[in-house]
Amino acid sequence: MNILITGAAGFIGYFLSRRLLEMGHSVTGIDELNDYYSPKLKLARLAQLGVDAENAEYGKSVVSSSHDACRFVRLHLEDREGLEQLFARGSFDVAVNLAGQAGVRYSLENPFSYVQSNVLGFVNLLECCRAHPVKHLLFASSSSVYGGNEKTPFQETDPVNTPVSLYAATKRCDELIAHVYAHLYRIPSTGLRFFTVYGPWGRPDMAPVLFAKAILAGKPIKVFNNGQLSRDFTYIDDIIESVVRLIDHAPEGAAPTDIYNVGCGHPMALMDFIHILEDALGKKADMQMLPMQKGDVYQTWADTTKLQSVVDFRPSTPLAEGIRRFAEWYLSPLNPIRED
Repeated sequence: MNILITGAAGFIGYFLSRRLLEMGHSVTGIDELNDYYSPKLKLARLAQLGVDAENAEYGKSVVSSSHDACRFVRLHLEDREGLEQLFARGSFDVAVNLAGQAGVRYSLENPFSYVQSNVLGFVNLLECCRAHPVKHLLFASSSSVYGGNEKTPFQETDPVNTPVSLYAATKRCDELIAHVYAHLYRIPSTGLRFFTVYGPWGRPDMAPVLFAKAILAGKPIKVFNNGQLSRDFTYIDDIIESVVRLIDHAPEGAAPTDIYNVGCGHPMALMDFIHILEDALGKKADMQMLPMQKGDVYQTWADTTKLQSVVDFRPSTPLAEGIRRFAEWYLSPLNPIRED
């Protein structure tokens, strides 16, 4: 298949691109390579795919030196004309939208970037899928759409009408817009509610990298709500396996759209996560206990029954093993941001 991946230089986008290429698919990846976090990491991920994007000209295709079926284009999702031109010449079978502005806390400081990228950019993508039909559009949603729901584990049928961050609101907005396009134009779409993704090559604004950097430097780590939080940490390989399997399960019906939780289903206390990371790094953390942050939630916990019933897979990598692999990468020469 010929597959478009937006956000291809991102954490999940990189791993999905690599997996699909290994499976023999053709991949066109796009990314704007913004500076929300170090572009150095994004460029290094692309380099692992054989793509030299450091001096990539905007809108021009760069061919991988190691995969003939891999192309990269530096492009903004908000660029409606550029995206339309890409679709017109691409003949894509499947599109996977992993682009967008990430981060809960950052949305408190930069609300416009979230609406621009996560909402307007997504509408542009849907319009391109309308003009140039694809067999299946998959898109990244988030566990954050469950907001402060107290019923656990979170199920796809639970109410999601009370988001507690702008980031969560834009992700829920994407789910609703996808439903409208499925209803009006029969664009088969699947929303992926990811739960706390971690692993090698992970985002530097997420806890594993933030904590590892501080611990190794002998600096304090910020522990919010005095450590009384829990997260459904989901290893990157499990995320990718779930997405790959779902590609072949395009929704059907009058409004062909669906939603899946993609999580491990085993919430871990934040303090336990910290102790596992300490063991993997061989160094104790200096903890700065802080109150709850605005826009944050106390726990996440995925019910993955639906995912397992449809694709016969359930994320299951133990946190200790996933953190061991993360620490191995973080301490290795492959990590381009360790000294930043």
